[in-house]
Amino acid sequence: MTRRLSLFGATGSVGQSTLDLVRRDGESWRVTVLTANRDVAELAKLAHEFRPEVAVIADEARYPALKAALAGTGIEAAAGADALVEAARRPADLVMAAIVGTAGLAPTMAALEAGTDVALANKEALVSAGALMTATARASGATILPVDSEHNAIFQCLAGGRIEQVRRIILTASGGPFRTMTAEAMAHVTPAQAVAHPNWSMGAKISVDSATMMNKGLELIEAHHLFPVGLDRIEILVHPQSVIHSLVEYVDCSTLAQLGSPDMRIPIASALAWPQRMVTPCAPLDLPAIARLDFEAPDEARFPATALCRAAIAEGGARPAQLNAANETAVAAFLGGRIAFPAIVDTVKRVLDADAPAVPASLQDIFSVDAASRTTAQHFVDQLEHA
Repeated sequence: MTRRLSLFGATGSVGQSTLDLVRRDGESWRVTVLTANRDVAELAKLAHEFRPEVAVIADEARYPALKAALAGTGIEAAAGADALVEAARRPADLVMAAIVGTAGLAPTMAALEAGTDVALANKEALVSAGALMTATARASGATILPVDSEHNAIFQCLAGGRIEQVRRIILTASGGPFRTMTAEAMAHVTPAQAVAHPNWSMGAKISVDSATMMNKGLELIEAHHLFPVGLDRIEILVHPQSVIHSLVEYVDCSTLAQLGSPDMRIPIASALAWPQRMVTPCAPLDLPAIARLDFEAPDEARFPATALCRAAIAEGGARPAQLNAANETAVAAFLGGRIAFPAIVDTVKRVLDADAPAVPASLQDIFSVDAASRTTAQHFVDQLEHA
């Protein structure tokens, strides 16, 4: 049976990997929605190939170019934040939520409100509004299928098990490109060094998050929402080879692990085919060639982001939304050459210390916290840049 797929963030790395799998299994899928942030040329190219009902560009200034590129195709062109939300409400069997940052929150929520299953690759949405998102999914009957390799691994390890029988969930982390670097040396790293992940091919923002280990802290917050075993039962373990993607330990001390090559098409395929499996072109593991698997405890003195994230979700309320907004702002400043690498996490901490907003009760409250936190973070960035 052909299933309808709405793909939000089609031109990014997750979007491209998703479409690679769809091409290989074209009879199983009909792409109904494609979206992108600013890349009109690539979005139009994909629209001509996959023939969706609508193509949406987030940047409204680029709407004329998109409309012209799709003229005569019968594909509807749309633009802007409201158009993204409307596209998410269209009938679909699965929404792939792969828009980076809080820009993906509103369309993801719209899909969940419509009762559509969501393959979630946007960690910032769940970090900022996890309680609202999971409550919405429960109310509408939608299923959230995690696409992050770590959470997808946990999801797979829980198949056939019961959440109340879990003793521990262990998120693995590669440690990023600076795993063995001293704090003094990290003060001088460049954006080019930070985006050069040793194992994964990812976008710039998530690569920097991996380098600071903020990515693993955000994943801890995600896991807290997706797998409610209690924060004290979710741990982080550094595993440089990125072969074991996460582990679940049960009360009988059996530990299940999901292993695979560091290729995002594996967890994407798991979400696309759930509850079945599908063939992928990914390389199978060659364990004799890998030869060894190493593990070490995270060093929170050199990489304080994970402790900051754990404290934020433990406090709850608006703290995770604050943390996420401040981190997005600080990472952008680092990539723009405005602040040093260690200042990313320092900026996030200063934002959290500066204000304690009320507990958000709605999506609009989340957006208000997000905007205020970005303003505060930008103020601290300006101070650092002109110091």
